Amino acid sequence: MAKTSTSTQGLRAAIERSGYYPALVAEAVEAAIGGDSIRSYLVHQETTFDANEVRRHVTVLVLTGNRFIVSHTDEQAEDTTSPTPYATTSTESVKLGRISSVVVSRVVANPESYTPGTLPREVVLTIGWGAVSRIDLEPAACGDPNCEADHGYTGNSTADDLSLRVSEAGDGPETVRQALVFAQALSEATADVTR
Repeated sequence: MAKTSTSTQGLRAAIERSGYYPALVAEAVEAAIGGDSIRSYLVHQETTFDANEVRRHVTVLVLTGNRFIVSHTDEQAEDTTSPTPYATTSTESVKLGRISSVVVSRVVANPESYTPGTLPREVVLTIGWGAVSRIDLEPAACGDPNCEADHGYTGNSTADDLSLRVSEAGDGPETVRQALVFAQALSEATADVTR
């Protein structure tokens, strides 16, 4: 089985290395883990630009023996509800049996000369467990360009619980490697549950 460092101390060190409110993030994640042992984890800190503001966000993914834990922490500027900046942190605990899909998309430069084992330049990890779905609808039409009848709607429903993108340029090769290791561990764990 693929593994990253699987100790609470290793997870705490990764959270501290992210530099993003480590005491707050670690406390929330450790409370969600409880007494479970850690099989694998991934810590991803992301900076985004929103108009004139720089916003930071950290996502921590943890795989235990029977659960998948997701933690998100965001910072907010002062607003009408708070005269000072604040952070919001949330955790979700999902039983492994509820995970319906683990999708790993890899972006590889120069695929004609790809060597097995070479890190992709980007990885997108998408995990679905049925908590959030997105429905894209559009008016249905028939083949007659002069038809004015109402044909209702057509569309798709897509599981959209979690999508996390890491890149070698933005996050470094170690984060890309850890994303692949975590994805493999989660994939194997969900396969074990269905056997």
